[in-house]
Amino acid sequence: MSKTTLPDGLAVNEYLKDNSNYLRGTIEESLADQTTGAVADDDTQLTKFHGFYMQDDRDIREERRKQKLEPKHSFMLRARVPGGVSTMEQWLAIDKIADDLTDYGSLRLTTRQTFQYHGILKPNIKPLIQGICKVGLDSIAACGDVNRNVMCNTNPVDSRLHQETYEWSAKISEHLLPKTRAYYEIWLDEEKVADSEADQEPVYGKWYLPRKFKIAVAVPPHNDVDISANDLSFIAIADADGNLEGFNVAVGGGMGSTHGDVETYPQLARILGFIKKEDTLAFAEAVMLVQRDFGNRINRKNARTKYTVDTLGVDKFREETEKRTGIKFEDERPFEFTQQGDRFGWIKGIDNNWHLTLFLEAGRIIDKPGQPIKTGLREIAKVHKGEYRMTANQNIIIANVAEEDKAEIEGMCRKYGLLGEVLSPLMLDSIACVALPTCALAMAESERYLPRLIEKFDVIAEKHGIADQPMVIRMTGCPNGCGRPFLAEIAFVGKGPGKYNMYLGADGRGTRLNQMYKENVGEEEILSTIDSLFEQYSKERESGEGFGDFVVRKGFVNAVYDGREFHA
Repeated sequence: MSKTTLPDGLAVNEYLKDNSNYLRGTIEESLADQTTGAVADDDTQLTKFHGFYMQDDRDIREERRKQKLEPKHSFMLRARVPGGVSTMEQWLAIDKIADDLTDYGSLRLTTRQTFQYHGILKPNIKPLIQGICKVGLDSIAACGDVNRNVMCNTNPVDSRLHQETYEWSAKISEHLLPKTRAYYEIWLDEEKVADSEADQEPVYGKWYLPRKFKIAVAVPPHNDVDISANDLSFIAIADADGNLEGFNVAVGGGMGSTHGDVETYPQLARILGFIKKEDTLAFAEAVMLVQRDFGNRINRKNARTKYTVDTLGVDKFREETEKRTGIKFEDERPFEFTQQGDRFGWIKGIDNNWHLTLFLEAGRIIDKPGQPIKTGLREIAKVHKGEYRMTANQNIIIANVAEEDKAEIEGMCRKYGLLGEVLSPLMLDSIACVALPTCALAMAESERYLPRLIEKFDVIAEKHGIADQPMVIRMTGCPNGCGRPFLAEIAFVGKGPGKYNMYLGADGRGTRLNQMYKENVGEEEILSTIDSLFEQYSKERESGEGFGDFVVRKGFVNAVYDGREFHA
């Protein structure tokens, strides 16, 4: 590691960023090394800023070790798609790239309202990035210690308000992009900057942020982007005529924690106040700068904005934000969230176009026996005149379908198994992270297991007469929180092979955390517990009472509105 002016005792990543020459590192040398399918250790951290992670297939890791082979290294790349909107030209390119340049030939929609590829071999990374860039997409800052993909309500243009908030999400994303030309030099063969001093980061600085930074834009009453899981959120406020007036600004949300470490916890975003819409970019930058300047650069486990807010206090964080904008927050405007899931089926917009939301199990887009999902979305993209909108709950919307094209689109959806199967409310409101076999952090299954577990829950719900009751159910393979488990009415967080911590008590609106109910349980105990809880819920619930509210009212768990009271 070269000489640095940074003080001793910081997290290792701080020195990596300092010595990276604005995120270049030795990535080009790693790509050229044909003796391994991996990249150099330091570069595995820097490539995240370029949108991809190194992984290996854990299903065959031990077999390869016995054969004295290195792990089967491959890469996961996540795209930057503000608001989750893809044109049909882009989708057809995305689809072809999956076939041509990945081992799995599939796509996966993420809980950050974008798509990612798995199983990319090292020689295919550069052509893949060039492929998505040719259709106006990229993977800049999709990962790493920077602002990541900006999410927005996926209500598909059914009001002027939603369209304008989507446009703000795109503006925020562009405004907070890193300015280094490293991405363009390495992947798009742009001429290299001769003087690195001319390549400085005017907003991020040489050391970027202490940790990742996530932003969401929401339009009440729908909280499908889970504003409380984000470092910074903008909650749209309309005037009397339904036009966007400005935003309530919320800071310090986040889901990640570590099993058994009381110094880590999920947290709900806190509202700083109201801003006018013309000040949105100034406040987005200012909040990020407060986190840049005050965030913990010693312990990465405590480096997210939520801990900065808790350490400084909300009032001090607000003051520092105002100092950087020169503008005072106004008082918070009233709003209410009523649900956090997607709305499935056809919705008609104010422009008389139609929008069809389709459920995708765990967000995986792949052809299955009797359900060629990937083929279906490709064939629809060839004739559809609108766009696809990816949701923050791993689903997809066929947006802006003209009245005269509605029957054709619906017929194609049925032909390819995208529509027609009756799914339970439990399945429709579920989220699972990738977990095994590719995620290095996974302690237990998630994507491959949750749908099968929910099928067993459906049998229990039917037995107790509550099969039509929606419940938000989420599963993750570890406590890092990629699937936002701590905002679910029922959640399972991987603890070890086949074992999960079980959480109950969020409110189905994304405004309350859940709490651990049982620790380190396997399927047999999970099913018996669900059977007992569903029986009591069916007999003792009040009119209109959701499951999360019921378990809190009955004292199974406490209501948690501050992550410092959360017990992992």
